[in-house]
Amino acid sequence: MEELQELGDPERTVRREARRPYLLAGIDWRHLLVEQTRDEARRTWWLPRAVVRLLDAAEHAETQWMQAARPRQANVAATATEPRSHPRQAPNTSSRQKTNPDPLTPALRPYTKELEGQLYSVLSRKPNTSRKVAEWACAVCRTAPATVLDHCHEHGYVRAPVCQSCNTQERPDHLYTNDIRVANHYTRFFHTDTDTWLGHWHRCTGCRARTTLPLPHLAAWTAHTACRSLRPTHRAPRGRKPCGALRVSWTGSYNAPGSCLLTVAVDFCPSGEHRVLARVPYREAAERFCAWLAETAPAVAAAAGPDRLDGLPAPFRPVIVDTSGEDLELF
Repeated sequence: MEELQELGDPERTVRREARRPYLLAGIDWRHLLVEQTRDEARRTWWLPRAVVRLLDAAEHAETQWMQAARPRQANVAATATEPRSHPRQAPNTSSRQKTNPDPLTPALRPYTKELEGQLYSVLSRKPNTSRKVAEWACAVCRTAPATVLDHCHEHGYVRAPVCQSCNTQERPDHLYTNDIRVANHYTRFFHTDTDTWLGHWHRCTGCRARTTLPLPHLAAWTAHTACRSLRPTHRAPRGRKPCGALRVSWTGSYNAPGSCLLTVAVDFCPSGEHRVLARVPYREAAERFCAWLAETAPAVAAAAGPDRLDGLPAPFRPVIVDTSGEDLELF
């Protein structure tokens, strides 16, 4: 607020800039939080939606802590008024064991599919959504409190409330919008914690009904698992080591993934800077994933299937122009 108030006083702004020439984290917050009208008669302050949700969650957590602290303060006051025992008398340990655990830690309830089948675009607009999310435990690690609603960007359905750590781990390492680096963290997704992550991704009604993954994850699985034998190796002190950095890209968009072509390549390979390993059509990659899912995670595969397509959004269809008749220009 002090920085924003100095915008109308050039002399104070110059003194402040001379005192601290660099802004916090190299960001000029005045351009982020201030919007001027055309006549510059007044200024309005705006905050990003993520910041507002964080403030709402912090306020909700603080309110829970204050409510939990009241009975604790009452117990402390009651204990202070009681007469102290003789110094030589041993304390009564049985009474201490009967006391409740620390009430300052609010209990997190596990997520039990309360939001299954709901669209993220609808839930994100409802008031107090951030406070409700903070009441759940993370649906992936089940230990940390949830902070965000993870959702499928391809179908738009909510998966589950997750913590910030799990939400960051499952995010693809995008180089560009249609080009991702298949880093080592995909080993955890498709080898060590396969059932957990596949079950989490299939919380999306669209992915579960079509027995597939979102386009970036399906592309990463194709490069990391289906094309593993095609990746070149070189000698290392302990056997052989995969060469270069694995990368996968695709043509097309999220609206029409069926027409995409996945290209798996290796960067920084001694035999070529960008060595192409395979080009796999989307439908072939989806069929390979279905067969692998049935062998690797039978429980997740059993819950999926084409018999649950009711109510799903229709595939993207382009608008066809027809000028041959009246009232049939668009259909």
